[in-house]
Amino acid sequence: LSYAARTPFREPAAGVPAQPNADDPRPAPHYADAVITGLAALTLHGFSSAPPLLSLDSIDVLVPRLRRLRTVGCARVIRTASLPTPSYVTGLPVAPVPRALADAVAELVDVDSVRRLLTEAVRGGHTEPATVMRELTQARLLNRPHVADAVDSLLAEGRAIAEDQLYRMVREFALPDPVWNVDLRLPGGPHLGGVDAYWPEQAVAVELDTRTPGRQDDALWSEYARKRETLERLGVTVVHLTPRKLRESLEQQAAVVRTALMASSDRDPAAYVVVLPR
Repeated sequence: LSYAARTPFREPAAGVPAQPNADDPRPAPHYADAVITGLAALTLHGFSSAPPLLSLDSIDVLVPRLRRLRTVGCARVIRTASLPTPSYVTGLPVAPVPRALADAVAELVDVDSVRRLLTEAVRGGHTEPATVMRELTQARLLNRPHVADAVDSLLAEGRAIAEDQLYRMVREFALPDPVWNVDLRLPGGPHLGGVDAYWPEQAVAVELDTRTPGRQDDALWSEYARKRETLERLGVTVVHLTPRKLRESLEQQAAVVRTALMASSDRDPAAYVVVLPR
């Protein structure tokens, strides 16, 4: 940072809120136009799957594209058109986890290493799969086979965490028990689609919206819309919940589902549908 910053240590920042892995709040040195990224940033964010700082041969640092700097010694300069707003960990400006992940993955060729980093990012609550996918897409990394393989694990991890939150919502806010992960069909008729939770007596379904950018979003959204339109035409209320909503406002989402369940008595009876394990 002393090498890459435009005006190192010129003045202290007004104050830095504590980060999960930071020291006590304290003024941070002002490093203009320089942000630590890549594996070093992930280590500073507290990733156990990132190597210790002293074992790294180089530290990646982001600078604006027009800066005239070259890689020297342990400072590996990465130019960027848009410098991210840094977090401050131990007083150091560090790229947000999604950007640091993308910069780290760009330099890795081992699928297991990439998978461990992506999985820890989601499992550790650092970020969401959709945000990571957006950064990987912008960095044009999804066409690399080892990254594509690791992304499948990332998406599975994100869905598993969202499902756990959904189970927790039902349990903690005393909602009636639904049937979980089922397929709906018309008797002797076509397949209507799968849902994550279904209350047969109230004809209310919950579906987790785990779409991610860069992974056939348009096709998935068309499928969501088709399924919802078909079910609601049959009198089934469909509630879409996203992983972010479940993480940030679980009580509010429970209220949405409870309202849909209570409103069922005011609706015309839904068509009879067959409920099968998915």
